Amino acid sequence: MKRRTFIRATGLAAVGAAITPQNILAGNLPKKKPFTIILGSGFAGLGAAKQLKEAGFDYVILEARKRTGGRVHTYSDSNWDGLSIELGAEWIGNSHTELQKFNNEMGIGMEDHTFNTRLMFNDTFQEAGAWGYDETYDIFKQALEKYRTADAKTLKALDKLDYWRYLKEIGLSDKNIEIREYFDSTDFGETIRNVSAYAALSEYAYSSPRNEMDLWTKGGNSKMIEALAKNAGEDKIKLDHTVTTVTQNKKKIKVTCSNGATFEGDRIICCIPTYSILKIKWEPVFSSTKRDALDALQYCRIIKTSLLFSERVWKDESFDMLTDTLGHYFFHSSKLQPGKKGILTSYAIGEKAQVLSKMPKEKKIKELLSCIKPAFGDLSAYSLDAMAYYWGNDPYSQGAYAIYDVSQWFSHRLALMENSGNIYFAGEHLAEWQGFMEGAFITGMDAAKAVIKS
Repeated sequence: MKRRTFIRATGLAAVGAAITPQNILAGNLPKKKPFTIILGSGFAGLGAAKQLKEAGFDYVILEARKRTGGRVHTYSDSNWDGLSIELGAEWIGNSHTELQKFNNEMGIGMEDHTFNTRLMFNDTFQEAGAWGYDETYDIFKQALEKYRTADAKTLKALDKLDYWRYLKEIGLSDKNIEIREYFDSTDFGETIRNVSAYAALSEYAYSSPRNEMDLWTKGGNSKMIEALAKNAGEDKIKLDHTVTTVTQNKKKIKVTCSNGATFEGDRIICCIPTYSILKIKWEPVFSSTKRDALDALQYCRIIKTSLLFSERVWKDESFDMLTDTLGHYFFHSSKLQPGKKGILTSYAIGEKAQVLSKMPKEKKIKELLSCIKPAFGDLSAYSLDAMAYYWGNDPYSQGAYAIYDVSQWFSHRLALMENSGNIYFAGEHLAEWQGFMEGAFITGMDAAKAVIKS
């Protein structure tokens, strides 16, 4: 399936058409609207609640964390002069129309979050515009064009090949592959040797010119979560409710939480990561195909470490830098925020992220300052503090977002999407815009539309 050509069944028109005076006179009374239990209060869960509320359906949201938002978490500290950073999901792309629409409706506002990328390899720093790909890069551009018109057989064949090997086979030079490895691994959170070629090309063939690294919610992405939670109704959201058992029969679904609370409903929309799904006792058990898919899907290891400086010594508000260091990718995360102080965030993936996660804060700061030293010299005199979060150890997801390896998109993903009786599934791992807030939001709304139509 291709982005932007993926057709989602809304079901809303059918529901609206069913409730008419003519139907009532004919004795075709509408069915009782099922009460829905939503698991998770991230963008998928809150998107589902938004859709259900608009259709007049009742629901409750069960959230294991002590806060809403899931893997969206804006951090702000008065000691940092009120500057905001994202510990989790960062960007809204120009192609992410649903979140932009919601953001505009709520009057929250968005800001430019694009950058002019510098490159630093082998301790050599190159300014934006001073580096580039070699002449073989046209091969990659041609490959994206071919992808857009490929038939289903070709697309499925791409899923059987890893992205790194695909780039080798089409004839991209080692230099270009190395640059793409560093760039694209920031998108997938692991090396491109662990990514399906289909999963990679499906993103790059339909992305904005800056690969959806375009916009940021003014004041932080948690502003959208807060607005969605308020819309859902705070009385409908039960925080610190970790689900332990889900029992489903023909009439009802019963959910039990670790704190002893129980809930009964007619439908469930499960919007939690696969790691948390597997920790729940499901009765009856899932099919072996779904269980295998849940076991197989991995989530990428990412650590975001934000370094606070007394001033913005990098000067350019649109500063970012790709490197071959442990810090991997650095970007100015306080861009357009007021004040003299500034923040550079290191976005490290895979084994690099794991290594950084084990360092105490002072050692982490020292290591990351050494990574950017070729660009700025010694910045230790400007360094004030740091804040880091390693998603590889997150107790609910054990990773930042899902990563589809070879031969998983057209097999495991389809199994993960399938309903299990009256249990529906949503989340970024099932989305066409996989790994993005937009994708999670859309899958939640789509699952709710399916409930409404059921």
